[in-house]
Amino acid sequence: MENTWFIPRGSRPDDDWTDVVDGRIDGWAHTGLRTGTLTDGGELRLQSAAVERIVVPLAGSFDVAFAGAAGTGSQALEGRASVFDGPTDVLYLGSGSSATITGSGRVAVAEVPTDQVHPSTYIARQDVPVELRGAGQSSRQVHNFGTPAALDAAKAIVCEVITPAGNWSSYPPHKHDTHRDGAESNLEEIYYYESAVARGVDAPDTAEPFALHRTYASDDRPIDEFRQVRTGDIALVPYGWHGPAVAAPGYDMYYLNVMAGPDPERVWNITDDPAHGWVRQVWESEDIDPRLPYGRTNA
Repeated sequence: MENTWFIPRGSRPDDDWTDVVDGRIDGWAHTGLRTGTLTDGGELRLQSAAVERIVVPLAGSFDVAFAGAAGTGSQALEGRASVFDGPTDVLYLGSGSSATITGSGRVAVAEVPTDQVHPSTYIARQDVPVELRGAGQSSRQVHNFGTPAALDAAKAIVCEVITPAGNWSSYPPHKHDTHRDGAESNLEEIYYYESAVARGVDAPDTAEPFALHRTYASDDRPIDEFRQVRTGDIALVPYGWHGPAVAAPGYDMYYLNVMAGPDPERVWNITDDPAHGWVRQVWESEDIDPRLPYGRTNA
């Protein structure tokens, strides 16, 4: 099963969804993701199930009609022109909700199986916590709309990251595959990638934006993934050290992270690869990349 942990765009379609990651993948149990594209007049449906979800506009605007024990209603999502346009508004759907998504553009839905019902919640774009993480060539921008500090959810930990061209993200390499109280969490992780010509760069029509993803073994469970990723590709991290995710020179990189696991506590605790964790000290003498933050006012 050499391709188990890498899903090229369009290789796992289901109904009208472009790709669906769920428990039908051997060895995968705690997280899921759907991606889809809509034009005016089309719709994407989410069936009621023991799953909590976060609807994330990637490009475009949408309306979501939803119903279930977690709440019933309709919510407009203003969205954004692209994932490099700063944070978006999102909609959390509590477990047991059904929904219909209409609009125009590309949308992602993070999914985590759970029987716990938390209220469906709208998070406006201006209320999304924006974090500038790292420094120098490790600078990146994190939108923490689905983390424990920002969202009342049962299991899901969801965020998105923008990394300017030439920078390294998800770095130093780290893991969260073993539960150690207060020190490390046991979490599966999904990386949904997009890449685009860097802002302000005049590239020819033949340009093919890409980024790089790395996952490798942290114990006796074998895993060795080093992938060139493009818009719509998905990398799965069941365990192991993961990072760096590298934005190639000339191309900005985006990824959406979905995390959850069997631990009783909803928390993201990590352990750095001891061979590389020291690089955090270098950041103390470096500034944040001046290209950040990315938002609607960036040229």
